[in-house]
Amino acid sequence: MSPPSPSRQIAIIGGGPAGLIAAESLARAGVAVTVYDRMPSVGRKFLMAGRGGLNLTHSEEFGRFVSRYAEAEPVMAPLIEAFRPDDLRAWCEGLGQETFVGSSGRVFPKAFKASPLLRSWLTRLEGLGVRFALRHTWRGWDEDGALVFTDATGGIVKAKPDATLLALGGASWPRLGSDGAWTGILERQGIAIAPLRPANMGFTLPWSEVIRSRFEGEPLKRIALTFEGVTVKGEAIVTANGIEGGAVYALSGRLRNAIDRQGSALLHLDLRPDLSLEALTQRLSAPRKGQSASTFLRKAAGLGPLGIAILRESAPQLPLEPGTLARLIKAAPLTLTGTKSLERAISTAGGVPFSELDENLMLRRLPGVFVAGEMLDWEAPTGGYLLQATFATGIAATRGILSFLRIPDAALTSNPRSSTPHP
Repeated sequence: MSPPSPSRQIAIIGGGPAGLIAAESLARAGVAVTVYDRMPSVGRKFLMAGRGGLNLTHSEEFGRFVSRYAEAEPVMAPLIEAFRPDDLRAWCEGLGQETFVGSSGRVFPKAFKASPLLRSWLTRLEGLGVRFALRHTWRGWDEDGALVFTDATGGIVKAKPDATLLALGGASWPRLGSDGAWTGILERQGIAIAPLRPANMGFTLPWSEVIRSRFEGEPLKRIALTFEGVTVKGEAIVTANGIEGGAVYALSGRLRNAIDRQGSALLHLDLRPDLSLEALTQRLSAPRKGQSASTFLRKAAGLGPLGIAILRESAPQLPLEPGTLARLIKAAPLTLTGTKSLERAISTAGGVPFSELDENLMLRRLPGVFVAGEMLDWEAPTGGYLLQATFATGIAATRGILSFLRIPDAALTSNPRSSTPHP
């Protein structure tokens, strides 16, 4: 095997977490790295994620953690095993950003935002000699196999690196950089692409005028949602034409697929998941003593105006029988008719199928071209699973590139508690 050499040139297209973690790892291995990005600065979607506190990963047991990747678990589990949640926390703390575990088990930086971490990270990358070519939009390859970009002036820029990492993201929030235009480029190379679809998004729902006019933007707290036998506790938010929020996102893949199959999805809302059906029925068996339905439900069942309004969506005349009313409160039906747009989704499903890649995340049809991050065909709920997988696939692609270039892995640390990412 040949030793690491700065004469080896690597092009990374995409300046999100997957591309940047690969750039750091490869630069430490002694190769020359250039990161190309079509935006004026890198990490824009990463910064946006920081507005919600920057949920880096999750502290739950590893087996449960990787189960969140559903159909992609068999291929994602070994990738995340090689760069685990504790490794991501150690890397973050190596950049001077301490982390903590929240009450839900989610992991955040103590700064509770992305900007300090990104600043430290970019400083480290510059110190490692990583070069950035910003305002460079990737157009594909020319007839000689060179990468082709257009720069800010519209001029053509070409590069012919020893290996290329594609880390262009999905297609949500395109104004931040990831617009999904790469799908056409790869399809023209004969590479199959699973259609890009929204993930972790809201859904449309034909609310009545009462809900639309009085409760838009109101939260539903301490609820549970059930679909296809899967129940998720959490919160949601009522929108003018639908529903969104953490509990919805956790079921979004199942709901989206059902809508794709049959045009709608019947979701059930439990407004009092803390009470059993029997306990709630007993409370509702109390004498009403002339109280209005709203007053009675507020006192006996602890429901607010929004919850009561949602019950009336399916039962304008609320049932009087305590058991029937309790069942409605525990399983209010919500008929979802569509998904919110891909552009507004938190993340993207679809992309490059793993069948198009070898075990090193290299495209079988394009030797020397690797793929990482949200371009790959996997999805996961919010809660730290998105960023963890993005980082882990960036590290896995690094390992693949080093193998392709015949650079020994010993060029990187094998200490998982080090600030250095390791393949």
